[in-house]
Parts: sequence; structure tokens; C-alpha cells
Amino acid sequence: MSDQNNVQDSMHYKDCRSGMLTNGIERAAHRALLYSTGLEERDLHKPLIAIVNSFTEMVPGHFHLRELAQCVAQGVWEAGGVPREFSTIAICDGICQGHKGMSYPLPSRELIADSVEYMIEPHRFDAMVMLPGSCKDHPVMTLTDMRELIGQTQTGKMTVEERMAAEQTALPGVGTCSMLGTANTMSCLAEVLGMSLPGCGLAHAVSAKKRRIAKQSGYRVVEMLKEGLTPRKIMTRDALRNAITVSMAMGASTNSTLHLPAIAHEAGIDLSLKDFDELSRKVPYLCNIKPSGSHPLSDLEAVGGVPAVMKMVEPLLEGSALTCTGKTVAENLKDVAVQENDVIFSLAHPKKPEGGLAVLHGSLAPAGAVVKQAGVKPSMHRFEGKAKVFTSMEDACEAVSGGQITPGTVIVIRYEGPKGGPGMREMHMVTSLIVGRGMDEMCALVTDGRFSGSTRGPAIGHVSPEAAAGGPIAIVQDGDPILIHIPNRRPDLLIPQEEIDRRLTQWKPLRKPRTPALDRYSALVSSADQGAILRAPQE
Repeated sequence: MSDQNNVQDSMHYKDCRSGMLTNGIERAAHRALLYSTGLEERDLHKPLIAIVNSFTEMVPGHFHLRELAQCVAQGVWEAGGVPREFSTIAICDGICQGHKGMSYPLPSRELIADSVEYMIEPHRFDAMVMLPGSCKDHPVMTLTDMRELIGQTQTGKMTVEERMAAEQTALPGVGTCSMLGTANTMSCLAEVLGMSLPGCGLAHAVSAKKRRIAKQSGYRVVEMLKEGLTPRKIMTRDALRNAITVSMAMGASTNSTLHLPAIAHEAGIDLSLKDFDELSRKVPYLCNIKPSGSHPLSDLEAVGGVPAVMKMVEPLLEGSALTCTGKTVAENLKDVAVQENDVIFSLAHPKKPEGGLAVLHGSLAPAGAVVKQAGVKPSMHRFEGKAKVFTSMEDACEAVSGGQITPGTVIVIRYEGPKGGPGMREMHMVTSLIVGRGMDEMCALVTDGRFSGSTRGPAIGHVSPEAAAGGPIAIVQDGDPILIHIPNRRPDLLIPQEEIDRRLTQWKPLRKPRTPALDRYSALVSSADQGAILRAPQE
């Protein structure tokens, strides 16, 4: 009993939430239920740690998480806690690409968060370790290649047999694809935020390093419980702005402009596109990583991973931000070596002088739009063309595949926003077909939908207000002139404001068919410039 007392005294166990299940004679039924799962009496005097696992056999980036969960559990046991695992859903954006299924990944964000709350709160867990593939894991770089191969097949540059061979050898195994899509972006930014241990973000899925970090995470979460170190103490506004800073340096996914504000909203922190715009102009693009650069993400891991990037931009970070190690960002980076090579450029000699993302405002997007400017060729930084309007991704794909898009066209895809989609589908298939057909220097794309992190070219997304909310994108007509000027941060509909106003007075919204789940989502979701978060009806 002495060991039990030491654990109880050191952790002030009587104050732990799980004590509500085990302390007192009136909790006999609760204890009986726990005993039935194999726990012993001594286990009831230890903290209860949730392992939130998103393992699924359907998604490559989640396929290996069952084994990692076992490593986490081992660490929890060794630290004096009791691990208990449960599962969440996980949707593969890559498999969802190009069809109605893409309506569901973004709405799943809040659904997953709610499901975790529904498990953590009633079961009175003291702490948790979460095992996502990342934010919403998806092997999209390979899918980018596949859809570019489709375009090459359509134009005769590749045979059907060559394309089929590529399909069968494209994915060597499980894990997230080695590029800065949304999956790896959010995995890296979790580390920058201080919510995962140093080195975790880019450790290979099947590596021994990943398993060691998993075990260390299980051990560390019990120590954090003892220390009273909670996510609210770590994920401050400074930490979130650090994440934006690193995302700009890395050339991260445009979806970070949705997910970081959503995290901030949960914590009651004010974070908006203004922060992204400000830091985009201050932080240079440093990382020569696909899809905007030439190296796979595994090369970045080889030269030091996320800590090496943070070390390079350390002068631009808030070093006092606390992390899950119990140390500050500055303390974590104290012994990290500076790396300057073809993978990580220096602040003095950046790959590009501005950040990987740019926030645009103009008559076509009064509340904002986002582009991955690091992936846009210089010849397309300023582009003026005639609009060709579509109200769905499928129609746009058919037009591109059918050779109906001529040079000088600005493809406008609307009613694909958070409310109008519903679900803010990725328009990645359209951009991939454009690149595959060699049209990425001939035309541009503007949409109130979003893009995969692997999107390249002049693809302007997140246009706000969206069409379903009566934004100007709703009244664009075929043939209207549109100017995209990335250096000036503007997407403009080049018609008189009086004409825009006249069309808006005559506008009637288009309502697409919906399932009950998506109908509820549409009714509650905010605009993309606000992070596409779900608001209570009274908000």
C-alpha cells in the first residue's frame, strides 16, 4: 500500500476527476464495473488516462495507430497511470476526393471533437493522449500525382498501362504522404503549439522513433497531470501565432487558416485572417518541401524536422510560450543546431521573401480569400482572365477533362463553401487536372470551396462571403473579367460596383440536395474566414 499512498500523495489523487468513480462507499457500483474490465484494487488509486485512437483499416495514415496506442499505454503504466483506449472516426480526404464524399471531412472535425468530449466527460478521465493521423489525415500527394497522370493520359502523354502501373506502386506503405498537405501540416503545427513532444511531428509512421515518442507521450501525460499542466496553459495566443509563423516558413496547407482559428475559438482566443496576413508579410518562406518545393518531407526530418525549422525562425517566435515538455519554446530550442542547406533556407537568404500563404481581399472576396503563394509560378502572380462559372466541382472537372477551358479563363466554382456545399469540399481534383494537362500557366481558379495542401498553381480558395451567404462570387457571370493580383493581395471582379450591387439585389440562393447531417451542419457553420466553426443557434 505504500506505493499507492506515494502515488496518491504525489498526485493529490483526491482532487483527480476519476476519483468520482472510485472514492467512497457510494461508488461501489462504479468500482464493480471497472473491476470487470480487468483492473485491480490498486489500479483504482491511479490516474485514469484516455488513449484516443483514430485507428482505421480504411486510411493509410491511421492504419498503424493500433500499434502506437500500445506504446502509449506502456508509457502510461510505467508512469503510474491506468490507460484506457477508445476510438474515434477518421475520414481519408484522399479517398473522398472528386465526389460527394468530400462534403464530410471538414464537418467531421467538430463531430470528432464532440465524440471525444462525450467519452472524456462522462467517464471522468484525468488526462488523455490523442492519436490522430494528423488533423484529418489524407494521402493526397500521391493522389495529386494520380490525377495529374489522368490529365497526362487524357492528352496522350502517358499510356493507360503506364498509369495503371503507377497506381499500383504509388504508396509504399502506411502513414501520411511525404509532403506538406494538411495532414503533415497539422502534425507539425501540433508540435509548434507545444501539444506534442519535440520530434513527433515528422517522425516516420513505421519508425522506432515514432514508437519511442508514443511511449514517452504516455509517460509524460501522467507527469503533466501531476504538474497541473493543461492544454489551456499551452495553447495561448502566442503559441497559435508561433504556429502561423512556422506554417508560413514551411509553406504549409491553406487548411491551416481554417483549423488554427477553430482551435483558438475553442480556447476563447481571438485569432483571424488578420494574423495570417500580418505574419505572411513578415515571415519568409524557407522550406524547399513538396508540393511548393522539390524535397519530400522525409528530407526535412533527416535534417532536424520541426525543431530545426523553429530554430531557424526563432527570432520571430515568442520563446516564452509553454510546451507539453514543461519547458518553454526557447528552452526546447536551446540545444537545437542551426541547419542551413537546400532543405531549410536561412532568414537572411530565404527561398522566397514572404510566407507560403497569402490572404487576399478584393471586390470578389470582401471578407477574405487564401492562396498558397509559394506554389504559384511567378508568371501567374498577376493574372487577368474571363470567368467561366460552375456550381459544382464535378461540372468543372468535366469541363476541364472535355477540353472546354481555354487559355485566359478564370474558373469560378461556387456553392461549395461551408454552408453551400455543404461541407466546403476540396477542389483539388480540378487543380490536379489543370496541372496534369499543362494549363497551370494559362488559367486560374477561384472558389468558395477549399483545397488540399498539395494544391499548386493560382488556386484562390476560401472566398468569403461564400455564394450561399450572398457573397459577390454568387453573381459572377460567364465572361466577366477577373483580376488576381497576389503581390497586391487582391482578387477583383472587374465590373462596376453599381452592377455588382444590382445583381446582388436580384440574387436568389441555390440550395443543393442535403442529407440530414449536412443540413444540420449547414445551419450552424460559420464562414471560411472565421474558421468554418460551428456556432450555437443563438450566436
